[in-house]
Amino acid sequence: MGEFEEFAEALFGQLSVEINEEKEIMQLAINAREDIARKVEFKELEDIASEIFPEFKEKVQDFLGVKVADDLQLKFPELEDLKRLKGDKVFADAESKEFVKKLFNAVAKEDLKIIAELMKENTAKYLVYSTYAIQYISKITTTYGDYLDSVIYLNKFILSRYPQIILHKQGEPYESRFENVNSGYLGAVKMTVLEELIHSAQGNLHQINKSAAMEVNRINEELAGIILALDNETVNKLSEYCQLQAVPDDFPFAKKANLFFFLNPDHFLIEQIGPDVMTFTHVEIDPKIGESIPQLLDIYKRWLVPIQQHHAAFTAMEGMAGFAIENILKEDKDFQNYLMTFMGTDFSSYQVRKSMGKDFTKAVYEKLGKDTFKKMIEIPPNTRELKDPQLYLKKLS
Repeated sequence: MGEFEEFAEALFGQLSVEINEEKEIMQLAINAREDIARKVEFKELEDIASEIFPEFKEKVQDFLGVKVADDLQLKFPELEDLKRLKGDKVFADAESKEFVKKLFNAVAKEDLKIIAELMKENTAKYLVYSTYAIQYISKITTTYGDYLDSVIYLNKFILSRYPQIILHKQGEPYESRFENVNSGYLGAVKMTVLEELIHSAQGNLHQINKSAAMEVNRINEELAGIILALDNETVNKLSEYCQLQAVPDDFPFAKKANLFFFLNPDHFLIEQIGPDVMTFTHVEIDPKIGESIPQLLDIYKRWLVPIQQHHAAFTAMEGMAGFAIENILKEDKDFQNYLMTFMGTDFSSYQVRKSMGKDFTKAVYEKLGKDTFKKMIEIPPNTRELKDPQLYLKKLS
């Protein structure tokens, strides 16, 4: 087996917990469906979502004071299509987008041969975008919905199976336990439709987030290219100096990959400096590393601006959605049952969960009321303003 093939196997090794969990969910759902059949029946996800969609669209428009597009569609992907969708949510330029599409398709099909071929085809792109495959696909079982290009996607793989699995785990008598679990199921669908409707209305914020993420990925591709072009002596010297795990000399790609993952700014700067790097305007690096890779400091400096824009926009988008959901659904019994039956918590615990974006939105809302959301979309906060909402309010005045 060649080095690229071994690396493809390693990718699935990193996803093995998630893949096993997916298989377990499928089997549990089959068992549950067989056991509860003819006793109780849950409504189809498509029917519930389509039924509540118009009402929740009105609720979002009313609460945010922002128009929701009329051409929105609902789609209900199963597992393999969900994994492909995650590739569509990786923001990259046109050339890299095609590579990402092929990579996520191969991961969805668990095709090691294609993945190894893609590594050979463009090793720099593989180093950058394989991390997204691991990160995004590992969250499929906890992500109920997505929004992209005028389409709201509801995770059918999870939302159509969890209610049956939960009821089955609670045990007999299913008839008397059904009402609470079904109410929680409705609450989960309501929350997901609501959240993705909110994301669909965040036009300018979404565009800033997308453009910034594309620039971060472009810079990371540039760094990967530089590291892959290093000679073996420099790679060995740097690996030793950075105390990276030893790799045999007959695995040159693995050595360079380890170095890239270590020096990648998303890892290196945040590990070395911490999350405060999101408010920094200047970075420095170890001179010994800089001697071996003279371009590295410039790459880190250029990376700071788009990563901060991406972080600020994404945090604002999530915070706005969290704040709106909390307020729109606070009296909703189905949502409260969702928290209890699916999450094992209650509304008061949900309400006090800390989130920088939600806390920022709440602070601005206390001053601006309904104008908050329009302002946040038109004039997004920066990373410093997220930590200190008064700076943002001052900027608006």
